[in-house]
Amino acid sequence: KIFDKLNAAMHPEFEDEKPLNPFDLWEGANFKLKIRKVEGYQNYDKSEFDTSGSLLADDDALESVWNKEHPLQPFLARSEFKTYDQLKARFYKVLGLDGSTPKPTTTAEDEEASAPSHKSRAAVAAAALTTATDVGEDDEDSMSFFQKLANE
Repeated sequence: KIFDKLNAAMHPEFEDEKPLNPFDLWEGANFKLKIRKVEGYQNYDKSEFDTSGSLLADDDALESVWNKEHPLQPFLARSEFKTYDQLKARFYKVLGLDGSTPKPTTTAEDEEASAPSHKSRAAVAAAALTTATDVGEDDEDSMSFFQKLANE
């Protein structure tokens, strides 16, 4: 939710709204974090940006804040991330596979569905007729059961 609020401020949906860079030391804005409990979970929908303006009135104070920032580039270096092969090996290890391409498992239902049916049209029609009469008998049995209950 907070990321959406940041994006909405930096890239407004409507033309009459002025884009805001909340990270700018001179024309940025403070973020008012408002946390509510909604259905037992924390919700940030009411959070908003304050009016834009300078973080501090004095340029020397702004420079001291800027000098206290920590660089983030060391965290984004390639050495901080694992290669695809390392991730793949770990994934297969966790799944208990040996690293080869996993074979899809087949079930009895898959085999039945893939097996061709060689029934003749007469056999299919007879099966449909048997099913239809079974349903009719079930309806009659149900009706007689309910009739007995009504008579008691």
